[in-house]
Order: sequence, then structure tokens, then C-alpha cells
Amino acid sequence: MKTCMVHDVLVKIGDTVAFKSDIEQWGVVIDIKKSWLGDELVLENKHGFDGHYIGGSTITTQMARDCWAD
Repeated sequence: MKTCMVHDVLVKIGDTVAFKSDIEQWGVVIDIKKSWLGDELVLENKHGFDGHYIGGSTITTQMARDCWAD
């Protein structure tokens, strides 16, 4: 199972994380990718994300270091 650390919290596929892209928002982790920049989280929000950059999209990729989890 793919996992990664998000600010001292172990995150796996199916978990929910928050991030900021224009505004604070959340997404469900649907994939975890390793890149030379660090771990990347592929996130989904079936209702669509908000904001200028990703507004209207239902899937986005965010760096794990830019997210937080409970």
C-alpha cells in the first residue's frame, strides 16, 4: 500500500488532506507518486475544487509538504 508522511501524519490512499490553492480546501488521496521534488498526492474532490488556479477541476496534484492532515 502506498503511504507517505504529511507533517508527521502517515497518509494513505483514501485519506483526506487539506491544502491551500487560493483558499484552504480538501481532497481525498487517490494516488501517491514519488518524484525528485518529493512525494506528490493526487487528490480528488467530486464536488470540484475552488479558486482561480484549480477551480472547477475534480482532480489535482499537490506536493505532500504543502498539505496537512488530522
